[in-house]
Amino acid sequence: MAFAQGTGITAVPGVKVGHHTLADRPTGCTVVLVEAGAVAGVDVRGGGPATRETDLLDPVNSVQQVHAIALSGGSAFGLDAAGGVMRFLEERGIGFPTPVARVRVPIVPAASLFDLFLGDAKVRPTAECGYRAAAAATDGLVVEGDVGAGAGATVGKLAGAGRAMKAGIGTAAIVLDNGIVIGALVAVNAIGDVIDPVTGRVVAGTRTQDGRGLADARVLMRQGAGTGLIGGGQHTTLGVIATNAVLTKPQVTKVAQMAHDGLARAIYPSHMPFDGDTLFALATGTHAGPVELGALGALAADVVAEAIVRAATQSTGLPGLPSARGLASAGAAPPVR
Repeated sequence: MAFAQGTGITAVPGVKVGHHTLADRPTGCTVVLVEAGAVAGVDVRGGGPATRETDLLDPVNSVQQVHAIALSGGSAFGLDAAGGVMRFLEERGIGFPTPVARVRVPIVPAASLFDLFLGDAKVRPTAECGYRAAAAATDGLVVEGDVGAGAGATVGKLAGAGRAMKAGIGTAAIVLDNGIVIGALVAVNAIGDVIDPVTGRVVAGTRTQDGRGLADARVLMRQGAGTGLIGGGQHTTLGVIATNAVLTKPQVTKVAQMAHDGLARAIYPSHMPFDGDTLFALATGTHAGPVELGALGALAADVVAEAIVRAATQSTGLPGLPSARGLASAGAAPPVR
C-alpha cells in the first residue's frame, strides 16, 4: 500500500476532475465527474453548511447513483454552479431516466464554501463556472493549490483575517495491493490551522503578530482566542472521497462519516458551529473484490488528511496572504513536503 503519486483522486477509474477559476476575485468551482454513475453518500459535520441535493443521498431515499459532485466558492450563491454541471451532462445524455422521452436528469449534489472576504464579493461562481469546470474535467493529473473551489480558500483566521494564510485544494490517493483505490479531493477553507498528522506540526494557519511565524491554534484556543469567533458558516472545508469498491448507499455513507476523522486530525479546530464542513463519498463499483468496510473507512480518513496537507502546501499565496511555501522559504515554517 502506498500513496499514489501524481494523480490523486483520479487514480480511481472512472473519476474525472475539472476546475474553473474566476481570477477577478479569486474564487471558482471544482467538479468531480463520474459519468458512468456512482453510489454516493454524504456527511455534514459543520453547523453552517451551504449544500444542494444532500437529502437525496440519505440511504433511505430512492436515487441510487449520482453523476457528479460540484464544489464551489461564493457561499450559498456558488451553489448555482451545479446547474451548469447538469447542463453539461444533459447535453451528453447522462442522467437519471424519466418517463419523459429523451429527458434524463443528471444528479449533481453540491456544496459551497465562504470566500467572500477576498476581493469583490459580487464575483461568484455561476452555472457557467460549473459548465466550464465540467468541460475541463480529465482523468489525468489533478491541478492543486489556488484553483477552482480552492482559489479563495484561506486558513488561520482565529486572530482575524490580517493574520490568516492562503490554502487551496489538494488531492491524494491510496492504492491497495488487492486493487482497491481510495482517493480524496479537499478544498480547505478553515478558521483554524492545518496540521500534518505525520509530524504533529502546524503547516499553515494563524500567524504570529509580526506575521512571520505560526502562532499555533491549539495554543491560541487555550488562551481564549475562540471566545469571539465569527459565525455564519464563514469557514468551511469541502471534500470528495472516491473508491472503485462495490458499496451500498449505507456503506458509502459510513465511509463519508469515517473520513471526517482525517479532517479532524489535519484541521484544528474543525466541525465548528459556524463551519460548513462536508464530505461526499463515491463508490464507482468497478472493482468486484471483497471489501472490509472498516478498513476502507479508516484509509479514507488517511487520504483526506493527506489531501488537506497538500491543499495547504500546494498553494502559492496571494498578496497579504502568504502560503506555507512562502513561510517555509523564509525559514518561519516547516519545510513543504
